[in-house]
Amino acid sequence: MKKTVYMEEMDAFTYRDKLKKDAVVFVPVGALEQHGSHMAMCVDAALTKAMAGATAEALVEEGVLEGIVSAPINYGYRSQQRSGGGFHLSGTTSLSGQTLIMLARDIVYNIIVHGARKIVFMNGHYENYQFIFEGAELALEKARANGIDDVKIQLLSYWDFVDDQTIAELYPDGFTGWDLEHAGVMETSLMLLFYPDLVDMDAIDGELYTGLPAELPNYDVLPIIADYTPPSGCLSHPGASSREKGVILRDVAVKNMVEAIKKEFV
Repeated sequence: MKKTVYMEEMDAFTYRDKLKKDAVVFVPVGALEQHGSHMAMCVDAALTKAMAGATAEALVEEGVLEGIVSAPINYGYRSQQRSGGGFHLSGTTSLSGQTLIMLARDIVYNIIVHGARKIVFMNGHYENYQFIFEGAELALEKARANGIDDVKIQLLSYWDFVDDQTIAELYPDGFTGWDLEHAGVMETSLMLLFYPDLVDMDAIDGELYTGLPAELPNYDVLPIIADYTPPSGCLSHPGASSREKGVILRDVAVKNMVEAIKKEFV
C-alpha cells in the first residue's frame, strides 16, 4: 500500500500510528457549486482537499509534524449571489447552516475521539466559514464535557494565505477581492494545476462570459434576483488563468499556511 497523507487511502492501523505521533488532522470543507461552463462543479471541495494534501505533505517533508487529511465535506452552505453566483443556479447543491454545523461538529468530534489533538479545518467555499467555526466550538464543548480538554482547532481559508505581493503579480490590472474570484483566475489556475482534466478553457465563450467582473449591490435580496448574476455564473473572468499561476498560488499559500500551523501547534 502506498504512503499517503489522505485518511481515506490509509489502513486503520497506519492512521492510528500517525495519531500516536501527534499528527495534525486536516478537515477540508468545500461545496458542490456551479463554476461556469469551463470547470466542473467539484471545484471547492477538490481544491481544498488538494491544498490540504499539499500542506500536510509540506509539514511531513519538513519533519516537524505528521499530517493527515480526512475525507472532505463535499457539500457547503448555500451559495450567496455576491460570492458564488447564488443558490438558484442549477447544479449548486447546498446545505442549511444547521446541517453544516452538525456535520462539522460530528466529524471533528469523532476525530478527537480517535486521538487527534491538533486539528485544522481548511475551508474552500467562501460561505462556509462561520458554520464551520460553530461546529468546531460545539465539538470542543462536547469533548470537554467528556473529559478531553487538550484539543486545539485552527480554522482557515487557503486563499487568505496568498500575500499582497503575489496578488499584485497575478492581477496586474487590479484585484477585485476574493469574494468576486468565484470561478475566476485563482480557482481556474489551481484547477489547471491539480485537475486539468476538469477544466476546458475553450468553453470560455465570449457571449456567455460577459458582465465580468460582476457588478453587484452591496446588499442581499431574497428571493434572489437572478438577473444580478452574470450569465456564466462566474463573478470574474477566468481568461487569464494558467497552470503556471496555479503553481505560484499553491506554493505561496502552502508556505504561509505551514508557518501558521507551526505557530499554533509546534
